[in-house]
Order: sequence, then structure tokens, then C-alpha cells
Amino acid sequence: MKGSPVLPLARCLLPLLLLVSTGVSGEVSQFSVRGPAEPIMVLLGTDATLPCQLSPVQSASGMHVRWYRAQLTPAVLVVHDGQEQEDVQMPEYRGRTQLARDAIATGNVALQIQQVQASDNGLYHCQVTYGFTSQEATVELHVIGLGSAPLVRMTGVETNGIRVSCSSSGWFPKPTVQWRDTQGNILPSSSESQAQDRDGLFRVETSLLVTDRAVGDVICFIQNPLHDQEKAKTISLPEPFFPRNSPWRTALACLLPILLVLFSGTSLACWKEHRAKRREMDKNSEEWHKMNQMSQEMKTALKNRDELQADLDRRKALYLEDWKKALLYPDWRKELFQLAPVMINHEVPHQDKSGPKTEESSREETADPSLSNPQVDHNIITLYQEGFMLGRYYWEVDIGDTEEWTLGVYELYTQDAPPRDSVKKFRVLEKKGDKYRALTFCSQNVSREEALLLDTRPLKIAIFLDHEDNDLSFYNMTDETHIFSFTQAGFQGSLYPYFKHNRMDLSPSHSPK
Repeated sequence: MKGSPVLPLARCLLPLLLLVSTGVSGEVSQFSVRGPAEPIMVLLGTDATLPCQLSPVQSASGMHVRWYRAQLTPAVLVVHDGQEQEDVQMPEYRGRTQLARDAIATGNVALQIQQVQASDNGLYHCQVTYGFTSQEATVELHVIGLGSAPLVRMTGVETNGIRVSCSSSGWFPKPTVQWRDTQGNILPSSSESQAQDRDGLFRVETSLLVTDRAVGDVICFIQNPLHDQEKAKTISLPEPFFPRNSPWRTALACLLPILLVLFSGTSLACWKEHRAKRREMDKNSEEWHKMNQMSQEMKTALKNRDELQADLDRRKALYLEDWKKALLYPDWRKELFQLAPVMINHEVPHQDKSGPKTEESSREETADPSLSNPQVDHNIITLYQEGFMLGRYYWEVDIGDTEEWTLGVYELYTQDAPPRDSVKKFRVLEKKGDKYRALTFCSQNVSREEALLLDTRPLKIAIFLDHEDNDLSFYNMTDETHIFSFTQAGFQGSLYPYFKHNRMDLSPSHSPK
């Protein structure tokens, strides 16, 4: 029965099939398989026999015999119960392999290969299986291909000799090639190339440049490394074939190196001089470009500066023409106002010195000239002059990150009607939490209150007091924007700066006395 092509477990099932077909029940024959100790040498195109013998001698007719190479399946040849299993055979061995039929009865399962090819070279495994016993041996086959006779010819005359070439094909494995003279001396080849054709056979080609006219004949030897036979071809090189030396050629050959040295030295010197000049020119050009670029950049910068300054002067002139209506540019507004002599006192005073002066208070102020101006309860800003009665003044207060503060001025005057007491009138900005408002009040009466919305939290505020126009304006110096302005018919008394940053409420119920 022939095996099926779809049997992935064939190797495991074959011993069981053998037991069933031969009627063996549990009894296993003991045997071994032996192969040759040396490789089998065979010429290309001839028939080869790879020995494989059972030991002890016994019939192999009922056994499973498998010849394979690198892998079990597909195999070189498989014989089961005397039948070849072609479905598991490698295509290149079909029709070229068989077992020695007349020797199977004596345990000889040698493999016969017809018309050996180069691809047949290598290792073979002989595996014999009977029942649960499987033994195998390894046989090495060396294929020897003796190529064609060398073809030697002259390929041309060169300046210093004659070039000859030698070629041959049909060799396996790769042959060795040598050039020798008639004395047996080896001549070094100029070039050598070897290539395999589609049948795996090697073609070799080598060349030799013969410069000694006394050599006469040269021989090309080609030998297979596995065989002692070599093939050779001789070519004669008559002396007239060699190029003759001319005295002019000899002289030129002697002068040429000298001329080359002189020319090289002159060229090197010229090249160095040219390179130095070129570097100097490049350096000067680069410096000129840099200076020119810097000049252009400077001109552009000066032009832009002049244009910006001209635009700034024009805008400032327009501002100064009607600055009272333009609630912008507090820095320009400062130029039209006088800086007030004020100072922030971080320790809150406990006594109000802003009321009418008594003889005792006059003596205290005379004793400390730096505190010659009135100071309100909880007011931490001091004016170092008499209260404002005329002119334009400004001062700046750093608010910082204070959460609650009150900032502005208070006016000190005497009532026209009896009982003619001193009155303090406040015009201030107040911040509590995130809310801002403008307040105007006297004693317990609030005459004006207005909520304010600020885009940017002020860290510094500038206060502008214009006594002539009865205007009091506040500017956020953080983003230089106008916050609020108090406008009224006129001021009745002296004006003093006011600033506190504690948590006391400046509403009428907590207004300073």
C-alpha cells in the first residue's frame, strides 16, 4: 500500500503499520545500520552507489527504508514493503534513484544514483525502521567535476609587457588555478574570477601580465581540489612580441618623475598663494558685508527712532493742547503738576493733629518740624507742608497686594453758620475685597457714593489735585488708565492727602473724626 501525501504523523505511525503488515507482536529484532567510513567519490555525470548495510546480516525486504538529506520529508528515496513511495520523494531524484534489488535479502540497502549532478554533493542519511526499532547511518558523497581544457590566449600588448588569459568551465567544486613558467616557478596572476552557472558548475578565468621577455613559455594549470588530476595549457611568447624600449622613452621615463615633482611643487605653491589671497578677499568681503549690514541696520533703527519720536512729540503736543479733557497718559500729566512732598508712615498714629492748632500743639509742632502738617486718625500718609490751597500737585501711592484700603484727600474748613466748628470732608476711593467705590462725605453724612469697575487691579495709584479747576483725579499706574475724577464747584479749605490700609470701614458710621 502506498502512503498518503497528507500524513504529518507518518514517522510515528510507520512502526505500527509495520507491526500490522508483518504480523510482529511485541517482539523486536535487534540490528544496526552501517555506512562507509570515508566519503564516496564519484565523477560528474556517472552513477554513484552509497553503501548501507544491516548488521547482523538479515533480510530488509519487510522493513521501512528511507534515504533523506537535511530533512525527513521530502526524501531522496522511501521504500516500504518493497514499494517506492514516490509521493514523498524529492522531484530532482525521481527516476534517478533505486535500491540494489538483488542485495536486499542480505540486508544491503545501498542507494544507487544515476547521472550524478553537482547538486547531489553532500550528506545522505540511511534510515531503516522495523517495528519499534529505527537505526540510521550517514554517508557523504563528493561529486567531482573535471572541467574543460584550459583556453589560453594573448589578449594584447601593453606598455610593459604582454597580457595573457586562461579560462575553463565545468568544474566542481571550485578549482585552483596557477600560472607557471617552464622551470615550475609560480607566476602571480594579475586577476582571477570564478562564477557558477545554473547547474552549479564553476567557470574560472585568470590573466597574467608577462614583463620578462626571457620567460618564453607560460603554462596555465587548473586542478580539482578533490582529485589529483590537473589540466594544463602552454602558450609561447616569442621575444619579438614584447614592446621594444626606445632611448627617448627611457630618458622620458627618467625625466617624467622629476618634471612631475617640479610641477607639483610649483602648483602647490601657486595653490597656497591663491588660497591665501582668496581667504583674504573672502575675509575683507565678509567684513565689508557685516559693516554694510550694521550701517543699514543702524540707519533703519535711527529712522524708526526718529519716526517714533516724531509721532510721540506730535501726540504729546496734541495732548498738551487739550490735556484737561484727555483722561490719558498720566506720565505726561505729571509734567503739568508739581510733585507733592508726602511720605507713607507705616505705623498708624494715635492722635489727630489735623484740628485747629492750640498753643500746646503749636509748641509740639515747633519741636518736631518734620511733623508740621496735620495727620488724621488711621491716616498713614504725611504732607510736609501746609495744606493745599492753590496750584496743581500729584503724588503716587504703592498699594501692593493690600486687600482693603482707602485713598484720597480730606478738606479741612470752618462752617459759615454757627456754631462754626471745624469740618472734614473726604473725597476717597475705597477697596473692600474685589469691590471698588468712590465716596464723598462729611462726618456722618454721605453726599456721594459710586461703584467702580476696574479691568486691572491697581498696584500703584497716582492722585492728581488741580486746585485751579477744582478737579481730583485717580489713575491706575499699573496699566496707566483713568479710574475716577471728583469735580465740584470749588474747594472751601485746605486739602490734605489721606491713605489707610487697615480693615476699618470708612462708611459714615466709621468715618474719621
